[in-house]
Amino acid sequence: MAEMSASAAHAAEHERGLRHHFEDMEQQHEAGNLGMWVFLVTEIMFFGGLFAAYAIYRSLYLPGFEAGSRLLDVKLGATNTAVLIGSSLTMALAVHAAQTGKRKALVLFLILTMLLGAVFLGIKYDEYATKWHHGLVPGLKWAPDEEIPGNAPLGSVEMFFCFYFFMTGLHALHMIIGFGIMAVMAAWAWRGKFSPGYYAPIEVSGLYWHFVDIVWIFLFPLLYLIGGRY
Repeated sequence: MAEMSASAAHAAEHERGLRHHFEDMEQQHEAGNLGMWVFLVTEIMFFGGLFAAYAIYRSLYLPGFEAGSRLLDVKLGATNTAVLIGSSLTMALAVHAAQTGKRKALVLFLILTMLLGAVFLGIKYDEYATKWHHGLVPGLKWAPDEEIPGNAPLGSVEMFFCFYFFMTGLHALHMIIGFGIMAVMAAWAWRGKFSPGYYAPIEVSGLYWHFVDIVWIFLFPLLYLIGGRY
């Protein structure tokens, strides 16, 4: 009788999203969170290496890095920072909606998160287009048509923009991936796949989105603000 009861309970949990290789929903939830945190640790090490390389080269070519920073549009950078902070809020609200079983609110907050992500990418595209127009794209169109602040050596300014495009481009790629993940989560939420007993995919997707936002929180001051602008 006890075995039949256990089997019935397991079948009920399977209906809620339990995969066959887990004993219960709690174990599945913990495994999912652990897997995402392990993945994020590898991402932290990857971006950490980029930040370390940036710091080293900045110390070696300080005048060029300061001049390059002054050529960035700090207002657009600040706007994008505010946009991503807002997207972190809507993502957190989406997780809360999933936990409380509010399907319509969950879909709404996921869509808002995607819209804010799209705004971020649109602003970043505008920045890239402006840099292309002014000949500030290393390797493809490096012919600056504006005065370099402080008459810094062009080579070291070009080095700064190599880091700028690689670091912000890699971050934008992560944003695009996150956008795709949110689209899948919104589609699943609309179909009623989540409930207060099963919302792990929303939670781990939220962890990824928050990580990408945090990376930008470091990129913004590193690239836009500490170049001796003020």
